[in-house]
Amino acid sequence: MTRQITQLTHHWRMTPTNGFHQGNYTAIADDRWVSCVVPSHWQSEPLFRQYVGRMVYQTRFAAHIQPDRRYWLRLNGVFYYCRAWLNDQELGRYEGYFTPHTCEVTHVIAADNTLTLEVSCPEEHDKVNKRLITGVFSHWDSLDSTTNPGGVWLPVELIETGPAHIRNLLLTTHHIAPHQAELRFRLQTDAVHACRADVHWRFAPRNFAGKVHTLTTTVALAARQHEASGLLHIPDPQLWWSHDLGHPALYQVTATLIINGQISDEVSFDFGIRTFEMKNWIPYLNGRRFFMKGNNYPPTDTRIATTTRARCAEDIRLARECHMNVLRVHAHVAHPDLYAEADAQGMLIWQDFPLQWIYRREVLEPAKRQVREMVQLLHNHPSVVIWCMHNEAVHVASTSDERLLTKLRTYWSVFVWNWNRDVLDTTLQHEVAVEDSSRPSVRSSGEYAIPLWHKGTDTHFYYGWYMIYGKLATWQQLIKRFPANTRFVTEFGAQSFPNHESAVRFMDADVHKIDWAKLQRQHSFQPDILAYWMDWRRATDLHQLIALTQQYQSHINRHYIDRLRLRKYRPTGGIVPFMFHDANPAVSWSILDYWRVPKQSYYAMQMAFRPQYLFCVVESETLAHGTSVDIPIMVVNDAPHEVAVTIEIRLCAPDDRELVKVRHTRTLPSDAMAMRVDELRLQPDMPGHYRVQLQMRSAHDEMAQEYLITVSDA
Repeated sequence: MTRQITQLTHHWRMTPTNGFHQGNYTAIADDRWVSCVVPSHWQSEPLFRQYVGRMVYQTRFAAHIQPDRRYWLRLNGVFYYCRAWLNDQELGRYEGYFTPHTCEVTHVIAADNTLTLEVSCPEEHDKVNKRLITGVFSHWDSLDSTTNPGGVWLPVELIETGPAHIRNLLLTTHHIAPHQAELRFRLQTDAVHACRADVHWRFAPRNFAGKVHTLTTTVALAARQHEASGLLHIPDPQLWWSHDLGHPALYQVTATLIINGQISDEVSFDFGIRTFEMKNWIPYLNGRRFFMKGNNYPPTDTRIATTTRARCAEDIRLARECHMNVLRVHAHVAHPDLYAEADAQGMLIWQDFPLQWIYRREVLEPAKRQVREMVQLLHNHPSVVIWCMHNEAVHVASTSDERLLTKLRTYWSVFVWNWNRDVLDTTLQHEVAVEDSSRPSVRSSGEYAIPLWHKGTDTHFYYGWYMIYGKLATWQQLIKRFPANTRFVTEFGAQSFPNHESAVRFMDADVHKIDWAKLQRQHSFQPDILAYWMDWRRATDLHQLIALTQQYQSHINRHYIDRLRLRKYRPTGGIVPFMFHDANPAVSWSILDYWRVPKQSYYAMQMAFRPQYLFCVVESETLAHGTSVDIPIMVVNDAPHEVAVTIEIRLCAPDDRELVKVRHTRTLPSDAMAMRVDELRLQPDMPGHYRVQLQMRSAHDEMAQEYLITVSDA
């Protein structure tokens, strides 16, 4: 008899409490309990929409108890602290919102049972002295600050097994030869007695036509918790590729644990055979060099319990149609459905550990445990290729705070020393390297490379948005002097309003009646920073405000992407702007709003991320009358095959006169770096907007875009 899993989804109720009651809630009157749904967040219930505190969940369930069977209670996801009782016997205290907690209940379970959970997710008001490992769910500039994620957000399960239970099974692609893949397994078990067991393996094609491979290995199990390891050889493997490089071939792996001829336990999961490495920040999948293009992926929804497989599938479809091959799961561990869908659709995942900005030193030990649990939880997903310990381990309480003292504290934490980056993150990176040596890891995201001082990691640039950075011209000078900071860029962008039909769902349609304080407090809007770049308060209506901000956001994103694509492999290995979508209704850096309506910036990024991309990069987009500028025309090809293209270039004056028209044919090599197609020289004879119009056609695709160069009267 194999493993049996029962989800405890029915007959839940909850009530707030001020303190622990040793699991004895029989004295609480029935009218104090509120029926609820699990999984969910308590603030999703109308009575507790603003509640922050401790909540008690309780359910009653029946169980058909079998002799010689073992029973386990598994809490898959609870925000954030949890204390559990079954039939008034305490099972333990748990910490961590994404870490599954499993406890044996064989000697406690009965025919009729009462399960009680005390759950707490406290507010942390001192944002530079945090303790909870909840990442963006508790502290973020794209979060509705009035929300609290507390609750039981993933199913609670009762698991029935034989005498030996498979706690976890980790597979790693160790080596790929021309006709064989070598996989390493780690089998973590909990057995009543020491014994020998057979493991029957079955590798069945999930999404491709191919052979089913079966193998048997014998392992020695120690009593109680034990880990066995070994090698498996899969002949003629189908490899897992990202969608832009090939097919994401998945095997359904089933491992059956057999003792004395009887099935004791069995696990099944999807797995992809692939290797991944980074060489000086340039990625290689299955030994093939490629260019990473993607975006930062926030929680699918602030209420993560509401996430569905269909929503995750739609998000990844939108990312693929935007020519992205990687999503950075930004400062959180996402819903399991996201990883399953990324595996199925061939979307790579950069996975952050849920640390966001600054924490106090007491976080070290729970962080060490939880980072190991994160690696084990996501280990078998082929889509997950990079671990990152921390997002921006710098002194930040609010990104909109640009006072001088705040800037000085931030600069010190960035360029000199801080405990979070130099002790906490370094320790966590070591823990991850021990747990999983098959994936690269990043100590903390957003570290600058400083010659003779700091080699840096991936970089974040907000020139053109935060005043602490400055204007885009400053960024251009920086990357000329310190090009190592363009090796891998994982944040840049600007805020914009969502499209009108979405905006009016959380703000007044009349721009003069909008509650700007509420937009700032609950919907991420940074009005003073926007005012530095444009006089947005003079917008006469909401449509105009939306157009102004979306145009500016699109301009900022293209400016960065063009200059980073120009540096493909010299030294840039990847471009990951901020951010993909809104987790709640917001005025933010997203290119898709909360309802997944694309902004103008989505289509602009879709253009800039095209596999074959024609663009120009000029020193300055504004000229004084009487000066001239050179306009290099560049083309790049990210596809793993060569592409024949026809290119047309036009330069038009403000009065629509055609100053230049040229045509080229090229065969772009596979995975080509940026190549110069032509160079124009503009010597303007009148003020106004000059237009550089670019068109490129291939057998299966075409693109067209325009650049403006403004010549002033002076």
